Amino acid sequence: MHPQLSDHPHPSAAWMTLLSFACLLLSAGCSDNAETVVTQDSSHPLMLALLREVHSTAVNDHPFLGIRQLQAAEQALQTADPQTPPGQLSVLHGLYGRELLRMGRTAEAIDQLKESLRLLESTDDADQQTLQQLLYQLAVACLRLGEDANCVHCINGERCLFPISPSGQHEDPAGSQQAVQYLRRSLSLSPQDLRSRWLLNIALMTLGEHPQGVEPQYLIPASPPGSSPSPVGAFQNLAEPMGLDQEGWAGGVAVDDFDGDLDLDIFISSWSTDGQLQWFRNEGDGTFTNQTDAAGLTGITGGLNLLHADFDNDNDLDLLVLRGAWLGEHGRHPNSLIENLGNGRFRDITIAAGLAERNYPTQTAAWEDFDLDGDLDLFIGNENYVTQMFENEGNGHFQDIAIAARANLNGFVKGCVAGDFNSDGYPDLYVSRLLGPNSLLRNNGDFTFRDVAGQLAVTGPVNSFATWFWDLNNDGNLDLYAGSYDWGIQHIAADFLGIPSQAEPDCLYLGETGGRFRLATEELKYPRVTQPMGANFGDIDNDGFLDFALGTGYVDYEGLMPNLLFHNQQGRAFADITVDSRTGHLQKGHGMAFADLDHDGDQDLIAVMGGWFAGDSFRRAVFENPGCSANSVSVRLHGRQSNRFGIGCRVRATFVSGESVQTIYRWMNTGGSFGSSPLRLHLGIAEATSIQELQVWWPASRTTSTYRDIAAGSYVEIEEGSETLTLQELKPIPLPQQTSDSAADL
Repeated sequence: MHPQLSDHPHPSAAWMTLLSFACLLLSAGCSDNAETVVTQDSSHPLMLALLREVHSTAVNDHPFLGIRQLQAAEQALQTADPQTPPGQLSVLHGLYGRELLRMGRTAEAIDQLKESLRLLESTDDADQQTLQQLLYQLAVACLRLGEDANCVHCINGERCLFPISPSGQHEDPAGSQQAVQYLRRSLSLSPQDLRSRWLLNIALMTLGEHPQGVEPQYLIPASPPGSSPSPVGAFQNLAEPMGLDQEGWAGGVAVDDFDGDLDLDIFISSWSTDGQLQWFRNEGDGTFTNQTDAAGLTGITGGLNLLHADFDNDNDLDLLVLRGAWLGEHGRHPNSLIENLGNGRFRDITIAAGLAERNYPTQTAAWEDFDLDGDLDLFIGNENYVTQMFENEGNGHFQDIAIAARANLNGFVKGCVAGDFNSDGYPDLYVSRLLGPNSLLRNNGDFTFRDVAGQLAVTGPVNSFATWFWDLNNDGNLDLYAGSYDWGIQHIAADFLGIPSQAEPDCLYLGETGGRFRLATEELKYPRVTQPMGANFGDIDNDGFLDFALGTGYVDYEGLMPNLLFHNQQGRAFADITVDSRTGHLQKGHGMAFADLDHDGDQDLIAVMGGWFAGDSFRRAVFENPGCSANSVSVRLHGRQSNRFGIGCRVRATFVSGESVQTIYRWMNTGGSFGSSPLRLHLGIAEATSIQELQVWWPASRTTSTYRDIAAGSYVEIEEGSETLTLQELKPIPLPQQTSDSAADL
């Protein structure tokens, strides 16, 4: 999975073959220098052809979705010598069973694993560790059988929410009942196996037998130490009545107003090479309609992450699709830059824009105006290939200047975010890596960078993934989150039991005056092992302090762990409110975004659920915020000299809540590194009835605008250089009611 590091100065042979294939289909007569002949009009059909060819190859060779491994396992079993010893046959049946499970043929997989178990037990010298592992694998397969029968198509949104409530219990108990039997046998052989112990508790929850049905020595509590009440109560998953509960695999999400009607729309991707990029238009009545085909996006497939921005400053939002993550050499897929044409239609202009000359596996990027010339540049973090820094030339074309900018990093990059950590006016860049130190690239002010992570002691965690800049304590200094991705459900079990874990916890760095940081994980009462993938932040209770959500999990089916929601305790600590907020989805969480979908003044949570294997798809989730008495103001920025949507702008709001004066600080961006929230600032102002003073600092012009007395509940648009702001009316959107679950629904 981890190929050797390489700069690859020339396009790969595979890429040139694909490009030639696409050109042939178009009869375009392409030359070796595709950039000089591909126009924006011809770029879209070229990309469609490339993506079709990517999928045709992936059908066989995709490490997680392809069939070649299954075929090889089946062939090995079919051609085995009739005299093959039972122990060796057990291995072959076990391998075939695991491949069947990966491809979603769960019942067949269980049959093969059972035969593997029978053969292993028939030998006189069965290895006890091998036996325990096989029992565990059977339990995992049976749990998935139960999920397929009960959870994947559930209507009420309760199933797979941890801890599982009575309305989320399995109506068809067969899968979980079998899993319980195998897990108890596994624990009899290895009583200290925290993986089996964790899954036993989950399986018994689905049967309504937790905690009373769990042996005392195996019991795990339904909440970790330090869990707290939710300040807003329980969220409700309304994805199904809103029309957003489509089933899919791991993918990204981008939420914003993509059609200019002030309502927030949603893009969702799937990492499957034939997973159609989907655009859901907000109808303004609490429902969303899939407008993908009408938007001209049919055939734009694949992508583990999405990131939106207005790259061409035409006042509508474009979309970046990032592809190939985790696939090594098999992931040399082109990314996609999707241009918004402003009329409800989009087109892929990647090739014409110069972004497809060298393609590496990636899922992370950062839009920012690094040279302060008024348009957005693009940094792309690749996996075991050199990173890319694309300068926006202002004419629809980008040039990779990573070497000249000294932003050409190697390593397995999983996250990157931009922010001005030292307040010198120039945006910097934090780069998160697996299996290596993270980097903090300080902007020298001339579009070159210097890595100061070691100097500032922000290189951890060693296995880092999700990351972002934010001001968690409202002191005006950017702080830094870097999540640890030491995966394994045994670490979650240890967390819940309050026992030491071998995994490295996440890192929270507090920014200090002068561009320094200090590690404050313990100080903020957050020494947690969370294993986050999708991640983002927002203010769920409008108290002015930023909270955050983590989409958790890992590739194996066993990775059933609650997604997490943490409440900011006035900048002094973080409290885990997952259980009480009812947001702890057990399935694998990827793209995450905070957004006020219904214009009721509080932020809802959108989560793309689903795993990596062909058989590990799941439905998306939309957790509606129940709301509170605190108020908010929404702000949309319009740059003139600065980029059009004000990415990188600093905002300072002062208000009086109760008897205290409070100041909060925000930076305009889309949030975390795996999930894209609206470029519309949501300012929680607690009990205040207005913002007394709002200041906006514009990066390109280096000017500050000041506005006063903005009423709570307002949606304001601010243009760079203007002394007045524009009030817009956001009409409240009534949300539909959740449909109750029933056996007929399944």
